Amino acid sequence: MPKTPKLAADAIIELIDHPDRPIVLIERKNPPHGWAIPGGFVDIGESVPDAAVREAREETSMEVSLQCLLGCYSDPSRDPRGHTVSMIYIAQAHGEPVAADDAVNVGIFDPGAVNVPLAFDHAKILQDYVRYRRTGSVPPITR
Repeated sequence: MPKTPKLAADAIIELIDHPDRPIVLIERKNPPHGWAIPGGFVDIGESVPDAAVREAREETSMEVSLQCLLGCYSDPSRDPRGHTVSMIYIAQAHGEPVAADDAVNVGIFDPGAVNVPLAFDHAKILQDYVRYRRTGSVPPITR
């Protein structure tokens, strides 16, 4: 079998019952530390969308509805633990998030004004998301 990158699924969760649709970020319990878009690795036998929904539930205690795929992020240096490809979904949810599983904390943020240290390449991903939200255009294909 070939050696391949790890596969992850993340969900930018929009809180549609809050004014201006803020997003949910988690503070990571495990290295690399920092704040992050909720997500994690896809399990064997699991689809990528199912993994995004599962990880969102595990880390934020929220049931999410996936709306669309924002993009695929695959720069070999994006994760200090090793080459990881992440599929980033935009999701919607109602209610208040509660930190669980790999999240030590959870926060609600204006996506255009996140002022906490972000893990991985999540600052770039959130830039792409803000542009998508403003223009309706998905970001160009990236590494």
